[in-house]
Amino acid sequence: MIKMSVLYPKQDGGRFDMDYFLKVHIPMVQEKLGAACKSVAVEEGMSGVMPGTPPTYCVLCHLGFESVEKFQSAFAQHANALMADIPNYTSLQPVIQIGEVKM
Repeated sequence: MIKMSVLYPKQDGGRFDMDYFLKVHIPMVQEKLGAACKSVAVEEGMSGVMPGTPPTYCVLCHLGFESVEKFQSAFAQHANALMADIPNYTSLQPVIQIGEVKM
C-alpha cells in the first residue's frame, strides 16, 4: 500500500476554502481516480507541538493506493483537471509526497 500525501503549508495571508475542498474537490478526486483510490483522509492542522504554536500545515490530504503504478495510471489520465481545480480552493502551493505504508 502506498500513500500520496498532499500537504498545504500554513502561511500568513494564505487562503484555503475547506468547504469547497471537502464538498467539491475531494468528491471529484474520488470520481476521477475511481477504484484505484482505496482510501481518503483529510486533516485540518490545529497546532504545532508546543502549545500556542501554529501548525506547519493547515491541511493534509492522504490518498491510499495499492501501488505506485496504480496511482500513476489513475492520476495521469486526470492530472490536468485535478491540478486546474487547485486555485478554486487555495492560494497555497501544495507539497506532494508518495510513501510506502509500513505499518
